[in-house]
Amino acid sequence: MKLHELSDNPGASKKRMRVGRGPGSGKGKMGGRGIKGQKSRSGVAINGYEGGQMPLYQRLPKRGFNKPNRKSFAVVNLGLIQKFIDAGKLDAKKTIDAEALVASGLVRRELDGIRVLAKGDFSAKVDLNVAGASKSAVEAVEKAGGSVTVAAKAEAAAE
Repeated sequence: MKLHELSDNPGASKKRMRVGRGPGSGKGKMGGRGIKGQKSRSGVAINGYEGGQMPLYQRLPKRGFNKPNRKSFAVVNLGLIQKFIDAGKLDAKKTIDAEALVASGLVRRELDGIRVLAKGDFSAKVDLNVAGASKSAVEAVEKAGGSVTVAAKAEAAAE
């Protein structure tokens, strides 16, 4: 088989309808746009416009608030940390901090710090140094014989 012998399956591609190309084409004269009016002209953008009536998105009440300086944490579950320790990607003998988690590939980027949650089974004796941890995560690590140090990166950067 050569490149010039390749062809599409019959009926797989269809030619584009060229509008406004004479009465014999089936889409001549007005090009399927009807007669006169704003929509028959080019350059029309009227999404959400209701003919002068107040649009629906303006009639409905606005609710809520988005905090402009909110912090977003990279979330890690204890079960995943255990899995990476078992696979040898994390060293349980050293302190596991943000740099170690990023280097192992468990977290893509640090964001405003790393927060540990207690989902999954955890049995390794490790020292965790993270920006945040849930109470149940701290209990699970201490039960396994390790310790959790919460050192907020975001607060240190603000000072």
